[in-house]
Amino acid sequence: MPDIAKLQETLGVSFERPSLLEQALIHSSYINENPAHALGHNERLEFLGDAVLDFIVADKLYQEFPDLSEGEMTRLRAVLVRRDTLARVARNIRLGDFLYMGKGEESSGGRNKTPNLAGALEAVIAAVFLDGGIAAAAGMINGLLADEWEKLTRHDAGIDYKSKLQELAQSKYQVTPVYRLVSETGPDHDKSFMVEVMVNSKVLGGGTGKSKKLAETEAARLALERLTADFTE
Repeated sequence: MPDIAKLQETLGVSFERPSLLEQALIHSSYINENPAHALGHNERLEFLGDAVLDFIVADKLYQEFPDLSEGEMTRLRAVLVRRDTLARVARNIRLGDFLYMGKGEESSGGRNKTPNLAGALEAVIAAVFLDGGIAAAAGMINGLLADEWEKLTRHDAGIDYKSKLQELAQSKYQVTPVYRLVSETGPDHDKSFMVEVMVNSKVLGGGTGKSKKLAETEAARLALERLTADFTE
């Protein structure tokens, strides 16, 4: 049987009602083969967890990125809560090892299927919410999604920092930012680029990345932070 205590340690939570976590781990195929089991499958919890996850991610985006439009926040949230992302997070914590699953589903690779893992993670989120409230759910979600959040908000094209910088530079200074390659190091298969961005011939940000595009994006992000701070001081 799954080691519920070990999973709680991995998740960083302690349940007052461990039966909620246990139910979150029950795939419908297990109930089909064990209809007398006291707890039902996790699909209702999955439904609730999906809504809780959407709210927590939306709130974090709203609080941390006050300049993003509704459309930009919607796109970022979609990336963070999509099944592929949730399944990747579930695999990182080996959630599949803890699932109650029918023999047929398990023999077909069910413990590693994206829908099963994403659904189970949503069900776990609902279980934490029901047991400990929204703060407990948010704490767990923010911890589990920390790496995905970092990748998305710093290096992904989900936020178009270069376009935002260009709009700001043109509106305030009537100029277009200029990107300059400072260095290119490393072997062909593992290069690192450093780029600076200038506005009015002044260097406002420098970024590094595995491609010139990533380095330019990081430079633009830093320049935006600097310009925004200058305007609000």
